[in-house]
Amino acid sequence: MAPRLRDMERFFEGIVPSIIATSSARGIPNVSYLSHVVLVDDEHVGLSNQFFNTTLTNLSENPQAAILLVDGARGGQCRLRAVYEETVFDGPLFSRVSTQLDATSAQVGMAGIMRLRGVDIFRVLDITVYPSPVAAPIEPVASEPLLEASASLAMTLAGLPGQVDAALDATLEWMRDTLACGQAAIFLADENTGHLATAGSLGYERSGVGSEIPFGDGVFGSAARERQIVKISDLSRARRYSAAVKASAGNENLTRTIAPPMDAETMSQIAVPMVAGGRLVGVLGAESRQRLAFSVVHEAALTLAAQHLAAFIALSEASPEDQRPIPPASPPDRSARRIDIRYFAFDDSIFIAGDYIIKGIAGRLLNHMLKTHAETGRTGFTNRELRLSTSLKLPEFKDNLETRLLLLRRRLADKASPIQLVPTGRGQFSLEFDGRPAFIAETEEDGR
Repeated sequence: MAPRLRDMERFFEGIVPSIIATSSARGIPNVSYLSHVVLVDDEHVGLSNQFFNTTLTNLSENPQAAILLVDGARGGQCRLRAVYEETVFDGPLFSRVSTQLDATSAQVGMAGIMRLRGVDIFRVLDITVYPSPVAAPIEPVASEPLLEASASLAMTLAGLPGQVDAALDATLEWMRDTLACGQAAIFLADENTGHLATAGSLGYERSGVGSEIPFGDGVFGSAARERQIVKISDLSRARRYSAAVKASAGNENLTRTIAPPMDAETMSQIAVPMVAGGRLVGVLGAESRQRLAFSVVHEAALTLAAQHLAAFIALSEASPEDQRPIPPASPPDRSARRIDIRYFAFDDSIFIAGDYIIKGIAGRLLNHMLKTHAETGRTGFTNRELRLSTSLKLPEFKDNLETRLLLLRRRLADKASPIQLVPTGRGQFSLEFDGRPAFIAETEEDGR
């Protein structure tokens, strides 16, 4: 198997200075030492731009270069045949190399003297490894790909400014790519009702966004009730239940129940509770069609991901809401196509353009906003005004308003509804219409 840059971490530690060899257009060689060589991706490396003039001149005439790296732990050497592509002067890679260079310079009493001018990006064409002829004096610590992947997710979440939607999507993609599991889902907890609600999923025939699972029901519900990791490595005996759920998924308009994400061929399941400040925030769930798909290492990686996401959501909910004024109402476009809306008070269910959307408190919230728009033309709303509205009859303690609005927003997007709920600021959002909403009175159709 050909060596890969991702597997050569030890060569980038810089314990022994690296070397770059270049050649002028006339074929005159030159060799220079490098202070820093960093891994960019599987095809590129970055070199600190502190070259002597000869190296810079050679690269401008002939972008081909040979780079020699040394394994400081085992003594092996690695030669990279590479070609210069570009120089970056800012961004995350530049900042990382600059910080490392500043710290190294300060350690040897040269703070402020050795400044980074740029990071030169080289595309690696060929890798040749030369093992050390003698035994290594120390055995390097083996890399942990899942730990590195978990750290990458933590950094991604840290860089998102309170955008819970983006955090959910990033975590789902991380689960799919890192665990290679095929299916992944995130459930948010409502301790008032004792249910998990599906906030997002990947890899399923139906996303199940907005579906509910009672605490204690199945693998995901059990993880929520017990606040413990629950794992099943062979689901052969559960096929009939899975098939029944799949068969009922197409009857949302009749049952007013959204089927949870389910794969009839699933063989392994794992559920990890998300907890922040002692409060159950939700559950991360992953499924695979392979038996014994999830090991204790996967459990550890998912635990790190679950707690980082839980902390992100809790911090977002605690952030102060924007105080910007809501935009004034605008007159409706009477020429736009009509969007039929049906609302049924007995279960607070709501249908848009013939499609069942949601019921319960989320349905009551959407109906309230649509009624307000019909009466005033207003499209902008705030969390604060919804909490103060006595007609909504929200729970007085732990109303989970942010979570309910998040689920409503993602459900509308998942259904590609002609009515969407779009965040416009912290605690502020707006209705967007692809048409003209028109309520059909409940008495015209009782929905039972």
